[in-house]
Amino acid sequence: MEQRIYYHHTDCGGVVYYANYLKFLEEARTEWLEQRGISVKALLDRGIMFVVYRQEIDYKYPAFYGDTVKVETKVTSLSDIRIEFQYLIKNQDGRLLSRAKTVLVCVSKTLLEATPLPEDIKLLLQKDVVPAA
Repeated sequence: MEQRIYYHHTDCGGVVYYANYLKFLEEARTEWLEQRGISVKALLDRGIMFVVYRQEIDYKYPAFYGDTVKVETKVTSLSDIRIEFQYLIKNQDGRLLSRAKTVLVCVSKTLLEATPLPEDIKLLLQKDVVPAA
């Protein structure tokens, strides 16, 4: 996913505000799922949702107003209830800005308790799991 950096992404120094990287990860994750035919909205309609269980992010170099950043997304681990995403965020010059990891847990929308991933979703995800190096 590519994201152009606008003024509202930045602090008063023109540097991307650190918490906005989490928004970029969320958007990249949603795009990654949708490219595989998995709609977060459709899952919600089925009573299933994902919650963030763990979030890690290492900031290597800042992004600035006017930059374009690319978020490379992959699933590195999958279990009956968990999905682990890893990301590299790079600028338009290919410079590494950030590394991140998100662990999602599948939960029932009504009970907010862990629940197994629907089998059809798990099958779609399994095709694209790339174990972490």
